[in-house]
Amino acid sequence: MAPSKVREFLDSKKIKYTSVKHSEVYTAQEIAAASHIPGRQLAKTVMVKIDGDMAMAVLPAPYKVDFASLKKGTGAKKVGLATEDEFKDLFPDCEVGAMPPFGNLYGMNVYADESLAEEIEIAFCGGSHTELIRLAYKDFAKLAEPKVLSFSVKE
Repeated sequence: MAPSKVREFLDSKKIKYTSVKHSEVYTAQEIAAASHIPGRQLAKTVMVKIDGDMAMAVLPAPYKVDFASLKKGTGAKKVGLATEDEFKDLFPDCEVGAMPPFGNLYGMNVYADESLAEEIEIAFCGGSHTELIRLAYKDFAKLAEPKVLSFSVKE
């Protein structure tokens, strides 16, 4: 089951979703393989700092953040990868590295790569390294209200 904060949020909005259990894995590509989900549908959350503010960059598993494109798309002066020490305490209901892409639940902006927006359904970590949540991309977009930009390159 999803952590209570995510589950309560999805349930309160009457969103249809499924919870998918998988063996304990840590990288996005391992998660996609363990759960038999195409990598392009697995949304990974990368924690970034944009002009000093913590934010979520959400993109398909086989891609990586192009920081120059993210900087240009946001109009920021400085964009970089956040360290684990900088964000680990911001998600008390989640295992480190398994945060769901709902920055609105944690007081931060969400940026979704446009390639993810092309998918009908996406899956993402549900707060642990053994669970995914699957739902329609349109529902994710409605709830998380991400700013959709082009900021990824294939790994």
